Amino acid sequence: MSVYTVVDEPQLIEFLKDYEVGSLKSFEGISAGIENTNYFVDTNLNGETKRFVLTIFEHHSFEELPYFLDIMAFMAEHQIPTAHPIQTLSNGYLKELYGKPAALVERLTGSGVEDPSEIQCGVMGEQLARFHQAGAGFESKRTNDRDLQWMQATFKQIEAFLPDDEKQMITQELAFQSTIDWAHLPQGVIHADLFCDNALFDGDQLSGIIDLYYACNSTFLYDLAVMVNDWCRLHSEQPLEIHFDQAKVEAMVSTYQKQRPLTDAEQKAWPAALRLAALRFFLSRLKDLHIPREGEMTQIKDPKVFKRVLAIHQQSV
Repeated sequence: MSVYTVVDEPQLIEFLKDYEVGSLKSFEGISAGIENTNYFVDTNLNGETKRFVLTIFEHHSFEELPYFLDIMAFMAEHQIPTAHPIQTLSNGYLKELYGKPAALVERLTGSGVEDPSEIQCGVMGEQLARFHQAGAGFESKRTNDRDLQWMQATFKQIEAFLPDDEKQMITQELAFQSTIDWAHLPQGVIHADLFCDNALFDGDQLSGIIDLYYACNSTFLYDLAVMVNDWCRLHSEQPLEIHFDQAKVEAMVSTYQKQRPLTDAEQKAWPAALRLAALRFFLSRLKDLHIPREGEMTQIKDPKVFKRVLAIHQQSV
């Protein structure tokens, strides 16, 4: 979440007229995250304050966005704690603002966690498995646009900016990943970006899974690996000091398996999945660093974190 498109009050007031949410009370840009423009929006409806998140999509087209909004609504309606998009009076969940697609979504309670507990990791393992199981009833399909082919193309874009050790590391990992047959593993709807800042907690109670704008149909195991790589690290400001808390890993994977046991093939592919998930975010952070996009409030995350994560998984094989 960042601010690339600056919203002013008159345009927002006009935008909100297509919703049954009352009158604008206040709004504020959100700086966390990196992909879309996001604002907190409060309205007054019959004397009661209503709270929402406005998202202006900076990369997705009008044609591809219904998948994301429909899956948010679907999951919320199937007891997965996700933010339900708000229906417009005129046409579905999607509108145009400043010439870009935009949506208003309910604002959930709770906050992201910077240093999750073992209990919270266990909660997320169970909820991710429930998310995967619920998705079996969702009929729409979307391919993963951050797959191995995207990784190869992104590496070509940024290769000239990288030091030799990073070039070698990524080249070797891409070669390794190209030998893995992911297609035979269980697949379905995945979140694909379930980092600590994309889940909201009240204490140890999960109040919401947010930011489903990378959701797609892909390998369940990869989705679990993405989550383990972020939630189960011993967080440090020094990338070289990053390590994994095996108790948190065990809590997350075991509670996941109580809902959806991993197959023998998945267990065999687990080390490769951890490496693939690390490579994906190492590359995307390198791209944001070396080919940044302009925004009023932007956040570029340190690629060295996932360089270290990838190195840990490579060395553990």
